[in-house]
Amino acid sequence: MPMSASAVVNRAELLALLDELGGGLDAAFSDASRVVADRDSVVDDGRKEAERILEDARSERESIVSDTEVYRVAKREADELLTSAHRESAELRKETDDYVDGKLANFEITLEKTMEAVRRGRERLAGRTDLHDLTDDEVSKIQLPEHLEG
Repeated sequence: MPMSASAVVNRAELLALLDELGGGLDAAFSDASRVVADRDSVVDDGRKEAERILEDARSERESIVSDTEVYRVAKREADELLTSAHRESAELRKETDDYVDGKLANFEITLEKTMEAVRRGRERLAGRTDLHDLTDDEVSKIQLPEHLEG
């Protein structure tokens, strides 16, 4: 039909095309349903994976915080031990210095007495004692202890 709004189509071909289109729609809806189902499964798997990652991250954070706190406590205790050791070392050093100084002072006194005895002995050997230079008058004025008189 030329120049009209109507069109003539082969009925058998049109019905075949409509059946084919209907079958395609059924397959498309089936595929769409499967995709939606898969989408829900993928989203659910993604959520589970995200939760697992978050839990791992929280656990790692706790471990790092715990390690950091352990480090801080260990560092503080080490500093306290070091301070205590320095203080104890200083006290021991002072006690040792005092002890050695006391022993050296006693040794110095002993050496001085020994040196004086050596000097007197050498003077006696040389015959130049203070008593040798005394006059008879001065010698008679010297009083000996009782146990030496005699």
